Amino acid sequence: MKIDWAALGSVFGVSLVVTVALVGLFTLGITGLSRHERAAAQGGGAALAVTGAYACFAACAAAVAYGIYLIVA
Repeated sequence: MKIDWAALGSVFGVSLVVTVALVGLFTLGITGLSRHERAAAQGGGAALAVTGAYACFAACAAAVAYGIYLIVA
């Protein structure tokens, strides 16, 4: 059996970058919800923060769904 180390390294690099990107995107979503909670506690509105948070969560869900699609297909 011969292992293609270049392909293995490429897969590792792409998976590492995608994982870091998804964690960052999810963190942005959590931050947006946190800002909304702070604004609500102070009596203000932060509709843009909530919209951004939901967009981040939707992008995370789409990336996960695409990954599952790639595995199944």
